[in-house]
Formats: sequence, structure tokens, C-alpha cells
Amino acid sequence: MAQLAQSAPNSVAGRRTGKSAEAFRTISEVAEELEIPQHVLRFWESKFAQVKPLKRGGGRRYYRPEDVVLLHNIRTLLYQEGYTIKGVQKLLREGNARRAEADAAADGGGAGSLNDAQRREIRAIIDELTELKKLLAG
Repeated sequence: MAQLAQSAPNSVAGRRTGKSAEAFRTISEVAEELEIPQHVLRFWESKFAQVKPLKRGGGRRYYRPEDVVLLHNIRTLLYQEGYTIKGVQKLLREGNARRAEADAAADGGGAGSLNDAQRREIRAIIDELTELKKLLAG
């Protein structure tokens, strides 16, 4: 899911702060961008092993662009798609396995059809990209 997106979205917060899309973000910048409280991000870190911001002196968190993409996807699955935390955890675990299968298929292995969870995942990514395109256009 989030791992499918290879680059971070050109975020609203990034444009406001003048940071490039590749720049690391603080917890306050990410919380503002996702429109969620900072404590929710800290909670998600405890529930999703894939979310691993860098921690500097004093415990200050810095999120990589791929962390921000993952957090966008987690937010979409929880708040828009109606998944539970356990459901998102399962999707993230399966996402790693599906990516390996997709890599094998690209290398000549057999291709399978998409299941409902995969379709929802792709739809969420497409919706996010569409929103980003609108932001960039106007």
C-alpha cells in the first residue's frame, strides 16, 4: 500500500514551510498535514511497526517522506475506508507479501486477480493522487 507509492506527495505543509518533497518533517508538520493531533501519530507508531520516524536528541521525531506517505494511507484506511487498527495492520503485513508476489510476477511469474482489499488500497492511492493533482493545478 504505502510502499507502492515510491515518492512522497507534494504536501500542503511542505509548500507552506518551503521544504522540498524529500525533506524530513517534524511531528507538528505531519500532524497539521494529516489534520490529526500529534498524540495520534505517537499512538500509531506504537501500533504500526512500519512507522519508524528518526528520533534525535530529546526524542524529537523526524518523519521521512515515505513515512508521511504511509501515514496518509493509514489515515485513509482508518477514517475513510472504515478499517480497524487490526485490519490495517493485517493489510500492511499482507502488503509486504503482495509486493514480493508482484515482483515475482514482473520477473515472469503468474499474475493473479485483485481481491477487494487490494482494490480498496489502489482506490485510496488513486484518490490521494487525484487530490494532489487538484492541489498542484490550482
